[in-house]
Amino acid sequence: MSVDGSDARPDLRLAGFAVAVWLAALAGLHLSVVATAWLAAVAAVLALVAGLRLRRERPAPIRRHGWLVVAVLLGVLCGAAATGARLAVRDAAPVRALVAEHAMVTAELVVRDDPRRVRGSPGRPAPLLIRVDLVRLTGPDDGRVTGPVRGLVLATDPGWQGLLPGQRVTARGRLAEPRGGDLTAAVLSATGAPVRHGVPSWAQRAAGALRAGLQRACEPLPDAPGGLLPGLVVGDTSRLLPEVEEDFRATGMTHLNAVSGSNVAIVVGAVLLLARWARAGPRTAVALCGLALVGFVVLVRPSPSVVRAAAMGAIGLAALATGRPRAALPALAAAVAVLVLLDPDLAGDPGFALSVCATGGLLLLAPGWRDALRRRGVPPGLAEALAVPAAAQLACGPVIAGLSATVSLVAVPANLLVVPAVAPATVLGVLAAVLSPVWPGGAEFLAWLASWPARWLVTVASHGAGLPAGNAPWVGGVAGALLLAAVSVALLLAARRRRARRVVAVVVVAVVLGAVPIRLLASGWPPRGWVVVACAVGQGDAVVLPVAAGRAVVVDAGPEPSAVDGCLRRLRVREVSLLVVSHFHADHVGGVAGVFRGRRVHAVAGPPWSEPPYGVAQVREAARGGGARLDPVPVGWRWRAGAVELVALGPPYPLRGSRSDPNNNSLVLTATVAGVRVLLAGDAETEEQRALRETVPAAAIRVDVLKVAHHGSAYQDPDFLAAVRPAVALVCVGVDNDYGHPNPGLLGRLTRAGARVMRTDTDGDVAVVRAGAGLAVVARGVGPGRSR
Repeated sequence: MSVDGSDARPDLRLAGFAVAVWLAALAGLHLSVVATAWLAAVAAVLALVAGLRLRRERPAPIRRHGWLVVAVLLGVLCGAAATGARLAVRDAAPVRALVAEHAMVTAELVVRDDPRRVRGSPGRPAPLLIRVDLVRLTGPDDGRVTGPVRGLVLATDPGWQGLLPGQRVTARGRLAEPRGGDLTAAVLSATGAPVRHGVPSWAQRAAGALRAGLQRACEPLPDAPGGLLPGLVVGDTSRLLPEVEEDFRATGMTHLNAVSGSNVAIVVGAVLLLARWARAGPRTAVALCGLALVGFVVLVRPSPSVVRAAAMGAIGLAALATGRPRAALPALAAAVAVLVLLDPDLAGDPGFALSVCATGGLLLLAPGWRDALRRRGVPPGLAEALAVPAAAQLACGPVIAGLSATVSLVAVPANLLVVPAVAPATVLGVLAAVLSPVWPGGAEFLAWLASWPARWLVTVASHGAGLPAGNAPWVGGVAGALLLAAVSVALLLAARRRRARRVVAVVVVAVVLGAVPIRLLASGWPPRGWVVVACAVGQGDAVVLPVAAGRAVVVDAGPEPSAVDGCLRRLRVREVSLLVVSHFHADHVGGVAGVFRGRRVHAVAGPPWSEPPYGVAQVREAARGGGARLDPVPVGWRWRAGAVELVALGPPYPLRGSRSDPNNNSLVLTATVAGVRVLLAGDAETEEQRALRETVPAAAIRVDVLKVAHHGSAYQDPDFLAAVRPAVALVCVGVDNDYGHPNPGLLGRLTRAGARVMRTDTDGDVAVVRAGAGLAVVARGVGPGRSR
């Protein structure tokens, strides 16, 4: 009820309080303890002044808006105070001293969340990342620092992989600075396996058993649906294929891969429907939903993200079950405020923002849209299916746009298409997990049934991600999120008036019928007449040469599959005539599976130098799976197809004892494409470049385009570069890499020699185009799915 006693206006004071708590906590995470304290003090003074002024007799509208201002100021006070208190613990002097010294410590810690794999540096195994509470740190001088404080553990020992949340362990490692922007006080690089103390709680053990049972039930299934199903049901993405994950991201379906409010709504909603079918009263229905909610939280593991999702999902269901949807907004606001005050880290968590926005859209927008569609003759089930994903996507759109710098044009259609499949897959998967400990065969049968709707999800995501106009570029960051939010609110307000609604409909139709076909028919990428493209794949190499329409030569595959696969999709490459690997370091072969994904690869070639062994095995396995074989390329080897001719120049002889033998035995090729000569230097360093200069005629290495060796490192031979004299120099390099690439001196030398230098970390995908008698360079720009 509003402050003036009218039921027509909602009371926004609690909502204003919650938003202020959230924003104040978010600001505090990026400020110091002192600055956060000042923020709280200023808010307290302003709230006191505003409250005293409102005690005087004033008109009702002024009082109503005045108390909203007071609620906002109190939210700033509470959010800043709660965050400041946590920052004081995080920045405690004893902990900061150990971190500043990068001390080797023995840590007693409690695991907070499931260990997960993160992308490792090229040539190194991917480490595990574990969120923990550091209970006690024992330094090198046996001094003890007692917490708890938040921490992260980076570990490569397999002993960390099976830990459950709540497990108490002791580990030894070296402390490092966290990245900032959250409550993490230190990063512990563990040097070995943890020593476990006791066992986790019964809930965590039960969750572990059920999750393991679901994984076993999914093992006989094909890789794509078998890896997706545990993610749909319990948020376990350990078997999720990288290409499926990339497709879900491109089509705005990522929320299905992790436990969120929608998972809670599906499971508990099924219980609610059964309760209503049995004519149970509102209180009985709420009680049954509560039991189902607790059981689902136990199943998926009561980590902070799951508890957050359960809180968000429970709000809408409770409002619907009790028949009081008007109480949903205050309930949502109260939940947001309580969760952020208890854990200010949530203020900066994108998953929390998406959960809140999705829940808000379902509560505030979906019912009205559903009823409007039903009034216009749309069947109830179809109206619900249309309104729910559209409302959730509109509410989450600003957050997604800020994170990805794109607005998905296929997200709403894709989510509409998968609506009928999500609930059956989730419910059948939950039943399979529950049944797995007592009847494994029955669990496998249920998982097989659930795999069919999961296959539909994979199909929709794959086709949606393949559309060339699926995502429109947008402003990234906070500015982009606020801009799209303003546009969305303006459209919603305009749609409330009939005339404005018609104008909005005409504008939307004009955009769809005009802009989308233009992007489909003339998206601008790849540019006409391109002869070579350096793909933005992060800290690694991937170069594409066009053989014919839809066919290409690919030289190197970057560090991970999704990046090179995305580049080939953007170039509309459906068939790879030849995949060449310059050498077998992970930043050149880690993404080899992405080249084979959905494409016929006719042949694979590499250098005679077969080190490091794990890289060779990775390429050989991918080639075997794609029906090809890995063949070594000797000096003088020639290959030709369509518009491309390749010649192997180096290494002229095996180089041993150099700074990096695999680099200095890189396969060095010249490519001629439509008369343009390109030198592909792999990671050849000073030693191999000198050997080439001494053994190869100068005319053979004189080219128009140089793919700069080793990501633009400082290990370059000046005389070799002078002999090459390229008009265009392409540097394949990752953003903010730890190697100092590219070297500023090298870039300056190339520029002074007259080369146009282009970098994938700043320019994105870069194409060299034949323009008349000369060359032009077209950069696609840095953005989602690119190097930055």
